[in-house]
Amino acid sequence: MPELSRRRRLLVLAICCTSLLIVSLDNTILNVALPSIRRDLGASVSGLQWTVDAYTLVLASLLMLAGSTADRVGRRRTFQAGLVLFTAGSALCSLAPGLGWLVAFRMVQAVGGSMLNPVAMSIITNTFTDPRERARAIGVWGSVVGISMAAGPLVGGVLVESVGWRSIFWINLPVGLLALAMTARYVPESRAPRPRRVDPLGQLLVITLLGPVTYGIIEGAAEGWTSPLILGCFALALASLVTLVRYEGRRAEPLVEPGLFHSAPFSGATVTAVCAFAALGGFLFLNTLHLQEERGLSALRAGLFTLPMAAMCLVFAPVSGRLVGRYGPRPPLVLAGVATTASGLLFAALDAYSSTPLLMTAYVLFGIGFGLVNVPITNTAVSGMPRSRAGVAAAVASTSRQVGSSLGVAVIGATVAAGLRLTGWWIVVGCGAVILALGTITTGRWAAATARRAAARLADTTPVSPASEDVRTP
Repeated sequence: MPELSRRRRLLVLAICCTSLLIVSLDNTILNVALPSIRRDLGASVSGLQWTVDAYTLVLASLLMLAGSTADRVGRRRTFQAGLVLFTAGSALCSLAPGLGWLVAFRMVQAVGGSMLNPVAMSIITNTFTDPRERARAIGVWGSVVGISMAAGPLVGGVLVESVGWRSIFWINLPVGLLALAMTARYVPESRAPRPRRVDPLGQLLVITLLGPVTYGIIEGAAEGWTSPLILGCFALALASLVTLVRYEGRRAEPLVEPGLFHSAPFSGATVTAVCAFAALGGFLFLNTLHLQEERGLSALRAGLFTLPMAAMCLVFAPVSGRLVGRYGPRPPLVLAGVATTASGLLFAALDAYSSTPLLMTAYVLFGIGFGLVNVPITNTAVSGMPRSRAGVAAAVASTSRQVGSSLGVAVIGATVAAGLRLTGWWIVVGCGAVILALGTITTGRWAAATARRAAARLADTTPVSPASEDVRTP
């Protein structure tokens, strides 16, 4: 098929970025609204954790299935189904009569969300075939996270104070409907030349791994860490992990592609994504509770307080894209690790909350770190792999983000429930240190050689097709 015109490619990028915007905006707005939801619905700290983690858990569990399904039935079709479900789920969330219903409707949102971001990244990968152009496109994609972080607290603060927390879900409705109409008109259909088989047992094992471990972490303080229920959750998660690794390693077309992890850069990007988003999830959760419940700030003022962090993320995401395009992933990853570690240390060692200038410095550093880290994660995950694996590779990267976010809220939220908030900040420090180490280790010549070997092995497992690229129709 002929390449799309530049104008058409940019339109496709804009439409894909819209999906990221509504998903990211939903999360940042929700964080601002948590104290209002807590008061209105009588939620506990663990209840607040579930309003966040119910979404991220379902999302993480289904992302890889969505990626492989999109490669099979068509990326545009899957993307459109995701927009319908996410928009409908948002409408239901705004009508939730209680906390249990809100958590359930957030799960509906998540089913739709699982079909959006990884599929959109796969569409971008197959639309922008030049490596430098792709890196710039992913930089634009990453900057949307900064836009959502900047706009989310402000828009959320205004809506919560003027209309109420239910209105935070209304903003998804017009954006989702517009994206749906634009997708039908401008996004070409594409699919892998040889779709992967469905892996229901692998999907079940992913769910029984992520669900119990998160439940155990969130409810451990209330139930007792040595209670049969909590120990049973951790035992089930461990058994699922062992079974998943052994089972997927024997399948010809596994849900989780083991061959991807033979690449050191890909494995490093996966762990980096977990650490970066664990730090972000914990950071937002801790700051929301501190600013609104301890300092007594309104939702809008709390949003304004975190604006320096969001602004830095917005500025440095496209900078990261340019750095990756010109120098590779190492510079932005190393800088991201340094900035995230320094921000965590300001909270953990110097009590940044005791001084507004120190707090603003910590926010700026964290925004720089998160703005720099997102683009190299995505670029490393999808670059250098056969395009027939684009959906699965993008889904693994997106799954890593959601697993990190879920674990960050669960683990750091558990430290809050146990009265160990300072420990939560030391966890953020540890996440930054891992990002720094992996940014150094997995971006050198040895790592690049492992990536080439992994790509060659994956290409060898794909039968020869008359079309060398993914099937695409207008």
